Amino acid sequence: MHVTQDRSTISLATEEDIRDFAITIADVLADTPASHTRVLDIRGISTLADYFVITSGENERQLRAISRQLSDDLSRRSVRPARIEGDPPSGWILLDYSDVVVHVFDDELRKFYDIEDLWQDAPVVLEIQ
Repeated sequence: MHVTQDRSTISLATEEDIRDFAITIADVLADTPASHTRVLDIRGISTLADYFVITSGENERQLRAISRQLSDDLSRRSVRPARIEGDPPSGWILLDYSDVVVHVFDDELRKFYDIEDLWQDAPVVLEIQ
């Protein structure tokens, strides 16, 4: 995977690099308290991003640990999100890596918003229970 960074955003060289980056994020999440991680390919149905990575935690503490560990791991690779929205107390955190957007939900909020149903036409690239 070739990653270049300018002003806290990333630019990936190829579509394969972007897909690999989304999978890398899922792999990092697998080492956190995150559960039910799913990578969706939204390229054919949205211009927002190329991939969504959706995951959840059981409580505020887990959401904080999940987002912190992901941010720290990617920062060590010199990759930082273009923006972060939400926070652990709200039950939802969005980390925008331009081509890949990561949604970290509280379990209950994830069920409520049912984002996977909203994007049901998107192929599932990877699922980690």
